[in-house]
Amino acid sequence: MTIAFVFPGQGAQTIGMGRALAEAYPAAKAVFDEVDAALGESLSQLIWDGDIETLTLTQNAQPALMATSLAAMRALEAEGVTIDTASFVAGHSLGEYSALAAAGAISVADTARLLRTRGQAMQSAVPVGEGAMAAILGLDLDAVRAVADEAAQGDVCQAANDNDPTQVVVSGTKAAVERAAEIAKDKGAKRAVMLPVSAPFHCALMQPAADVMAEALAEVEIKAPAVPLIANVRADAVTDPAVIRELLVEQVTGSVRWRESVQAMAAKGVTEVWEIGAGKALSGMIRKIDRALVSKQVGTPENVTAVAGA
Repeated sequence: MTIAFVFPGQGAQTIGMGRALAEAYPAAKAVFDEVDAALGESLSQLIWDGDIETLTLTQNAQPALMATSLAAMRALEAEGVTIDTASFVAGHSLGEYSALAAAGAISVADTARLLRTRGQAMQSAVPVGEGAMAAILGLDLDAVRAVADEAAQGDVCQAANDNDPTQVVVSGTKAAVERAAEIAKDKGAKRAVMLPVSAPFHCALMQPAADVMAEALAEVEIKAPAVPLIANVRADAVTDPAVIRELLVEQVTGSVRWRESVQAMAAKGVTEVWEIGAGKALSGMIRKIDRALVSKQVGTPENVTAVAGA
């Protein structure tokens, strides 16, 4: 059995996530305390007792999801499951930062501050209402790229997330993405769903945010991860800190190649994938990418004891 640990991205956030882990494991509680201290505010209070609209703001959701993932990781460690149980780590968009923190490449405090900066930079890169994203269901990547090219008409419209064989997300200016949704339906898509996001992530419109992240990442120590990272923009394993730094900048405007990343892990012998943190969105995608892969969620104390016992 060869295991990969994967870490969820934005959209997985819920009020109360990670609270049970923090109550059951002092090491999990310590992660939330460390993130609160790094940000100079009680993000944990927002996560556990706040309102979902405030938690969903990009600048809050990103460090909050990382904190929940790292709390689950510390709970696993308390049960004797260390990072080197995994042969690879990977994360969906912001989850890549969680993966790197879990693998010891970036400190938890630095990761929290980077994700707060990333969230603010991504939010402010494009005025609210000018950008959009849409999930195209039932067309493959090549078909969606063709749709995006046709819809652009001088605006930005790109395939942003290649999530699984049945779902590709497009991102860009609002008008272009709305055109893409209509064109996709004409081309045989089962559905085209406008996403409730506050900015058009993973497209050229995010260049101002990429510039901000280049500066922020230059100030942070990055070590070689304890296990290789399957990087979003390459869909292949990396361990060199200098390369990781470059790819984290490139990731802001680049596509999340999740389908290919999962296929790469399977090709490298992975048979089981553990989703560390909130929700089960990645497990759903993984089932559609490769039915032979076993998916397990690790987001509650019950999950932790179940996988540790196994």
